[in-house]
Amino acid sequence: MKVTALKFENYRNLKNNIIKPCAGVNVIYGDNAQGKTNLLEALWLFCGGHSFRGSKDNEVINWNKDFAKIEINFFGQEREQTAKIEFKGSKKRVEINGVQKSSSAALIEKYCAVVFSPDHLNLIKRGPSERRKFVDSAICREKLKNAVILSRYNKILTQRNYLLKDILNHPSLEDTLSVWDEPLIKCGALLIKSRIEYVKLLSKKALLYHKGISNGKEELKIKYISSADIQESDSVEEIAEKLRNKLKTGKKDDIRTGITNYGPHRDDIEILINEKNAKTFASQGQQRSAVLSLKLAEASVLKERMGEEPVILLDDVLSELDSGRQDFLLNEFNDCQVFITCCEKSNKEQLKDGKIFFVKDGEIL
Repeated sequence: MKVTALKFENYRNLKNNIIKPCAGVNVIYGDNAQGKTNLLEALWLFCGGHSFRGSKDNEVINWNKDFAKIEINFFGQEREQTAKIEFKGSKKRVEINGVQKSSSAALIEKYCAVVFSPDHLNLIKRGPSERRKFVDSAICREKLKNAVILSRYNKILTQRNYLLKDILNHPSLEDTLSVWDEPLIKCGALLIKSRIEYVKLLSKKALLYHKGISNGKEELKIKYISSADIQESDSVEEIAEKLRNKLKTGKKDDIRTGITNYGPHRDDIEILINEKNAKTFASQGQQRSAVLSLKLAEASVLKERMGEEPVILLDDVLSELDSGRQDFLLNEFNDCQVFITCCEKSNKEQLKDGKIFFVKDGEIL
């Protein structure tokens, strides 16, 4: 997957322009608040039409305009392709290879990318929900079936929790709890198995990337932590049986608390650097390196499972990294296309081979 051109009109603060990146590393350099992240966001939107910053569609339109357009030319699936997104108010129009699509979800099948932003440091800094969200997002992008299973599991979980709260005031409803248990167990077992398989593969890839970034000084490990004592080698049937037993033995606690206390919604992914928990013991630079390794591993897994090298978007990734780690990111990528934003002049000067874009007041040179 290679982006050959990006065109934008009335997009945030960016001056109308067409940029033509190289097939390797592209450094986007300039002071803060000049438009560097806006450029990465435009590239990311072609993954499915949603901003990695959580912005609403109408927020990408320049403040004194009533529409915005972005267009991309890229080589993917062994051919040249184009995609366009037009934003008007809270609506957007998507076109792929000259054909209008009913939903921006159609973009997922044509273009893929992986993004790192400073907000992704919450994978380590915050609680288990951030890490579950990261893994679930990855497995859902790879297989639509996983997205269906996750959606169904969450709906069943919500209904079961509503029932648990009602049982406190209406004990006779306890007999109906089993109606939700089996569907929850079935979906939960499939979801956990997909997560475990993904984390296992991700861990192998991240270990290699982190050794490169840290120059062999650190070892990164990722482990799936189950609330139901599920092991990596368990089959879907064995996982289902363990979930069934947990729901059975935890039934009284569930009714007392009004929530389901066991299942994939309670699981976590542990991130370790040199066998120590990264959240507790790692420095800011180490945490940034660990998350970056996870994102690069995500890209590697995407390539392996989808047969296409994703575009890698790295926003403000070089800050808090020492020169050795910076040099690895700028000069050790092979075959994939990378976009990196930075502020420090010294960062761009480390680049041995690639292309540099300078951004000032929304103008890109």
